[in-house]
Amino acid sequence: MPLLKVENISAGYNGKNVVEDLSFHVNRGEIVSLLGPSGCGKTTALRAIAGFEPIGAGDILISQRPVSTPGMTMPPEKRSIGMVFQDYALFPHLTIKENIAFGLKKMPAVDRSVQVRHLLEATGLDGMEDRYPHELSGGQQQRVALARALAPRPTLLLMDEPFSNLDIELRERLSVEVRDLLKSEGISGILVTHDQHEAFAVSDKVGVMFQGHIRQWDTPYNLYHEPTDRFVADFIGQGRFIAGVVLTPETFETELGVLRGNRSCTESLGSRVEVLIRPDDLVPDEQGDIEAVVKDKAFKGAEILYTLELPTGTRLLSLFPSHYDHHLGDTVRVRLDTEHLICFPG
Repeated sequence: MPLLKVENISAGYNGKNVVEDLSFHVNRGEIVSLLGPSGCGKTTALRAIAGFEPIGAGDILISQRPVSTPGMTMPPEKRSIGMVFQDYALFPHLTIKENIAFGLKKMPAVDRSVQVRHLLEATGLDGMEDRYPHELSGGQQQRVALARALAPRPTLLLMDEPFSNLDIELRERLSVEVRDLLKSEGISGILVTHDQHEAFAVSDKVGVMFQGHIRQWDTPYNLYHEPTDRFVADFIGQGRFIAGVVLTPETFETELGVLRGNRSCTESLGSRVEVLIRPDDLVPDEQGDIEAVVKDKAFKGAEILYTLELPTGTRLLSLFPSHYDHHLGDTVRVRLDTEHLICFPG
């Protein structure tokens, strides 16, 4: 049975629903993300799960027990959840070990000390227990907030944009550390974020949200390679669309020739469609049959993301190994390697 079930809930403010008819579930030991642009309802959904906001319709169940129904909202402290906020919300007058132990006042002193010691080691804070929050870096403060939330051994950890105040490199490293820690502790988690890289690094499943609804609930791999609608295709990853005509459910006539994929198109034969081309679909090849001009480039370390212009004026993105250091205006040759070919109505 799922640890958390969110069934057709609606929630909002001042009589206006921000989330409507929202459903998903989280299994024990699973980490999921609610991913979407600002204002899509992901934080409202998280606050409803936490018990900070009532729901106007539907049900929220934790361990098969109703915790929110219309007219009934179980207090957050009775839900066996932990919460990590964007601003850390540490107590500045308490030491690190006192912050972590804050929610353990009913635990025997010996057990409390053992749990604090365990979490100091697990979060890489060993030796910092007597410092105060202002003496730590942003990444260390976030680890304290995480340890404090995990200290009471919640069954479910809720994280609201927990890494957004950190620089990109630290954000990516911490997100992987948090995933490893939750998995090792056997704790389920829900991450709310607008950053797809963060969601993909942490999550077993991701729900892409827009205007209060989940547009696709899937694995990171499927969201990237098999988006179910145009919004998800645009929001996840990078890519460009080219015009095409459906020849068969798996083949399309385009300016790049006849393209073939492994996913059937539901549009009727002869229909005009837009075909999604990802940067990794366009492969550098000196013998390739596609010639293009470099119009822009973005160095990404091991790779360079090039914007390439076809003779027709269409611009596509392509990832090259970084030792292929072309200049703006250079002509390059590429070939298409499109296994996951996705089309949408033109």
